[in-house]
Amino acid sequence: MNIKNYIESGVLELYVAGSLSEKESEEVTAAIKKYPELLEEVLSIENAIVKLTAAASKNNSKDSFKQIVNKLENTNNTKVIPITKPKTNWSLLTGWAAAFIFGSVLIYTVVQNNSLKQQIATEKQELEEQIDKASTNLAEAEKLIEVFRDKDIISIPLAGQKVSPNSYAKVYWDKKTNSIYLDAKGLPEPPKGKVYQVWSLKLSPLTPTSLGTIDTFTADANKIFTIENANDSEAFGITLEPEGGSDSPTLEQLYTLGAVTAAP
Repeated sequence: MNIKNYIESGVLELYVAGSLSEKESEEVTAAIKKYPELLEEVLSIENAIVKLTAAASKNNSKDSFKQIVNKLENTNNTKVIPITKPKTNWSLLTGWAAAFIFGSVLIYTVVQNNSLKQQIATEKQELEEQIDKASTNLAEAEKLIEVFRDKDIISIPLAGQKVSPNSYAKVYWDKKTNSIYLDAKGLPEPPKGKVYQVWSLKLSPLTPTSLGTIDTFTADANKIFTIENANDSEAFGITLEPEGGSDSPTLEQLYTLGAVTAAP
């Protein structure tokens, strides 16, 4: 659209005055929404109308009327023509005022509609994200239920140790997929700068193999973590280590430990 030609066409003045058809008004409203220059021009037209109305009121003041009467009465005509006070063209002024109010309300409505549409779009996006997240969580929950009910899954409870006797956890070991599902709900929140590290253990001789750190422990509400484990594990342990993990377990910070007592 050529904004300059559109403004010079005079359609905005007719729009403010309410002289366009419904279809034409809708087209102008759509253009105002799309082009900020048109909205600025409409505001300028309305401002000009307000000034014009004020100027018209000033020019029709009582003092000016008296001067005209005096001038006519002082002429040499013997017959005095009675002068009546001119009536204010209230219909014209009312029309301009109505157009101004209409335009202001319309522009306010346009701005409000844009804001409302943006709010609705944002809320829709948030709702879609929540639905996606809920669907994902539901799928994960159903998968875990199937795992926990699988008769070939080995369940290993991990008991609290000296540093934290009240701690506990549970490992569900699926040898078919070489993975474990760790339920760490019974562990306290790790202090800042520390992470839990999971170990696969061979008991004779004692040989620990790191299965990695639980970096998302705090953020995960369910505290259930899927971890790869291709080792021939005889026990599992969880220690508290510095961020990034350790090459070998810090036994003084051993939180839970449990031996594999049965295998399929």
